[in-house]
Amino acid sequence: QVQLEESGGGSVQAGGSLTLSCVVSGDTARYFSMGWFRQAPGKEREVVASIDSDGTTRYTDSVKGRFTISKKDNAQKSSYLQMNSLIPQDTAMYYCAAGEGFTVVAPNFEYNYWGQGTQVTVSS
Repeated sequence: QVQLEESGGGSVQAGGSLTLSCVVSGDTARYFSMGWFRQAPGKEREVVASIDSDGTTRYTDSVKGRFTISKKDNAQKSSYLQMNSLIPQDTAMYYCAAGEGFTVVAPNFEYNYWGQGTQVTVSS
């Protein structure tokens, strides 16, 4: 059974930085793609960034140039979201997600595994 556990959330002032971590446990497929989502109160969940099995990254427009997603494919897979120049609009619960597949843009790709979330709060 695959499980994801996030860490690294917290409270920062605008302009600050945080790094979120996501550790994957369990038996994962050879091709494993991951993503970070966020959901603010009263808003729908949105994808923030994703990274394919080959390292290809994608970002939502609002975080381009400020956030960086990365991953490690050691014996234990993990993903990281480096968040710089944080603004109050980045305040949300952040979730790590993963799915078995070469790329998140494949028609049949699904995020099958989700973490519990970690809160990020940015004050002005």
